[in-house]
Amino acid sequence: MTRRRSGHRVPLWVYAVLTVFCAISYFPLYWMFVVATTDSATATRLPPRLVPGDNFLDLAGLVLETVPFVRALVNSFVIATAIGVGQALVCSLAGFAFAKLSFPGRHTLFVIVVLTMTVPLQLAIIPQYMIISRLGWVDTLQGVIVPGFVNAFGIFWMRQHIVATISDELMQAARVDGATTWQVFWRVVFPLVRPGAILLGLFGFVWAWNDFLWPFIVLKSPERYTAQIAIKALQNSRDIDLGLAMSGSFLATLPLLVLFVFVGRRLVGGIMEGAFKG
Repeated sequence: MTRRRSGHRVPLWVYAVLTVFCAISYFPLYWMFVVATTDSATATRLPPRLVPGDNFLDLAGLVLETVPFVRALVNSFVIATAIGVGQALVCSLAGFAFAKLSFPGRHTLFVIVVLTMTVPLQLAIIPQYMIISRLGWVDTLQGVIVPGFVNAFGIFWMRQHIVATISDELMQAARVDGATTWQVFWRVVFPLVRPGAILLGLFGFVWAWNDFLWPFIVLKSPERYTAQIAIKALQNSRDIDLGLAMSGSFLATLPLLVLFVFVGRRLVGGIMEGAFKG
């Protein structure tokens, strides 16, 4: 038996079950690495091979020779960072407006925003593409970045977080001190809801990094490919080299793993700090 700090006993079978589920969750990533270090035959071999090989550097070099993968990783990082930061700021502003500001039609507009969450993203592709085409943003990074600055979930998330964290008395005290609406948001509201905004920004970063459909539609030039499009470019129309594709997929996943190693603990700490402040 094991003790927690609170003094409650946690049965060992709970840890055993959690260990099994963690192993199941991590196995696809491990299997991708095994295939990326061997060859395509490993993916269909029975019984399956569970030990990584020594062919990863050769396959990774072939990936870099076949497509401009380093440039694609840089493009993905720029797009994902811009979208993550943009969502954290813009959705915080919109959530603040819906939560604490009074203006005609506020509740109706918020209901419309929530209802857009029920609409499949694919339905917005055609009008969205028409807009960026008129702006001359086809085959540009801003054509991918700007539409990702705002989403209905982010606005809903920040609105609920602000309602639960910021009291009306706190805002009234700031206004008595002579703060404008922008100063109230930037100096009072945003520092208190920053953990939620950071979490939203991280979600936006991961979503933008893994997004394939919208960048594939907008970007035409190989030098502007994202990592996901570059992985698609590794596959020709007649044959798919799974070892090469898995090697590219692992290279595209590696930055996310590094990000979570360095940011994960700080992110959890920030969320807990924000919860106690609320």
